[in-house]
Amino acid sequence: MAGVGLRAVARCWLLCGSHGGRRAASSSPSCPGCGPPGPGPHCPGAPRSAPSPAPAGGTELSEHLWARYQDMRRLVHDLLPPEVCSLLNPAAIYANNEISLRDVEVYGFDYDYTLAQYADALHPEIFNAARDILIEHYKYPEGIRKYDYNPSFAIRGLHYDIQKSLLMKIDAFHYVQLGTAYRGLQPVPDEEVIDLYGGTQHIPLYQMSGFYGKGPSIKQFMDIFSLPEMALLSCVVDHFLGHGLEFDQTHLYKDVTDAIRDVHVKGLMYQWIERDMEKYILRGDETFAVLSRLVAHGKQLFLITNSPFSFVDKGMRHMVGPDWRQLFDVVIVQADKPSFFTDRRKPFRKLDETGSLHWDRITRLEKGKIYRQGNLFDFLRLTEWRGPRVLYFGDHLYSDLADLMLRHGWRTGAIIPELEREIRIINTEQYMHSLTWQQALTGLLERMQTYQDAESRQVLAAWMKERQELRCITKALFNAQFGSIFRTFHNPTYFSRRLVRFSDLYMASLSCLLNYRVDFTFYPRRTPLQHEAPLWMDQLCTGCMKTPFLGDMAHIR
Repeated sequence: MAGVGLRAVARCWLLCGSHGGRRAASSSPSCPGCGPPGPGPHCPGAPRSAPSPAPAGGTELSEHLWARYQDMRRLVHDLLPPEVCSLLNPAAIYANNEISLRDVEVYGFDYDYTLAQYADALHPEIFNAARDILIEHYKYPEGIRKYDYNPSFAIRGLHYDIQKSLLMKIDAFHYVQLGTAYRGLQPVPDEEVIDLYGGTQHIPLYQMSGFYGKGPSIKQFMDIFSLPEMALLSCVVDHFLGHGLEFDQTHLYKDVTDAIRDVHVKGLMYQWIERDMEKYILRGDETFAVLSRLVAHGKQLFLITNSPFSFVDKGMRHMVGPDWRQLFDVVIVQADKPSFFTDRRKPFRKLDETGSLHWDRITRLEKGKIYRQGNLFDFLRLTEWRGPRVLYFGDHLYSDLADLMLRHGWRTGAIIPELEREIRIINTEQYMHSLTWQQALTGLLERMQTYQDAESRQVLAAWMKERQELRCITKALFNAQFGSIFRTFHNPTYFSRRLVRFSDLYMASLSCLLNYRVDFTFYPRRTPLQHEAPLWMDQLCTGCMKTPFLGDMAHIR
């Protein structure tokens, strides 16, 4: 039944063509659901009981609009059989750019959240330790201790306006998604957000934030370790505002980020993980399987991480075994990324098993040895691993991937653990029906906006209200405060646009590689641009496509 409905509407469009441009303004009949004035006998895809042309106005026109609405609902229902859900595979690898693994000879890896996936149980530990550091060392109010980590509050990729104490979600066009701005733990009304930015939702990020998401005014939280940082920052602001305490936004922001940094610098996080690797490290056996498989197929491997050797060594022994270094041709620790990729001044230094530094000059990078710091330019000179035959995996789009793709032409793979959960949500019947009806309703609004009498405007307003409610429902499926990390209501997020720009491939975990042959070619699907007349659900359902046929363009020539 669904296939019949889909074919009928598609055939209707193909035979009748577009209704854009000059034809849209004519009085000739149109296809079902397209709007004024209704289906005509020339349209083979129209149902036999096609409704009559739209009335001129008044109550009859309002009833006509609601009839089109009900037709659309039935059509969308027919187009969505139960099997349409669960189409996406959370363990799949998704391609932004065409890449053949056959051409990749060298594989590189970050460590944290790439080779080593960590359990969410690590986040409250970081939050609690940083919170206590604020109280005990920075002399923040004892009342802050009442706050616990809320794993459902923030998502990765959010921006924080330091001077306004605003945590918010920004889309690819630098617009704040209304309804996703928080000061402390409280939402900020849309009107206030717009007023704070001079009467607009647009934020000129290039004036306030640097290439790596850091600037004097706005910071973007890009890595997974930033989740407890955002939560703590929001809790501290919430306490100060709730108790009427005056504070300098810059000082508060710096104190919180310093406290989070202390958790890492003082080695607290490393100690927790080392004490209970079974609890904190996930998918270690899969990491071992990936590395062993690549080596067995003659690939060369290297590791570049900011973590210290003792921590990496214990984690790799847990996941891979005591001989893990034999799998890697080069191992570099405490690399100080992202400056590792841009600063030529820092030389490599060799480490021994105890972590002691050697003073001899490095003229080659040897397998089985450990190197500290260094820079990418010396790395390229010593290894001659250049260009697209190198594929590097990391979880941080800026610190791990951006420079490698833009400056050096390496292929890059982004590890996005949140992808698995988001795909499972996308595969639900609730999400699929909500999104599809939302798209269809949007198309209906676009086509019917030509009716501007009083009663028609009431109908359109009701549809607009329903559309907004649907958008909020869809957003809340992912996160009640901020929604999906990949989408605002309809645009890609700022995070998502950077993901596309800086990665050839992206996946939930490194273990996804086990689902593909080592000579597999990834072909990105041709994602339609707005002018390419895609078969969007709303356009298919309304029978109208954006691009006119050549015959419709004859008057231009």
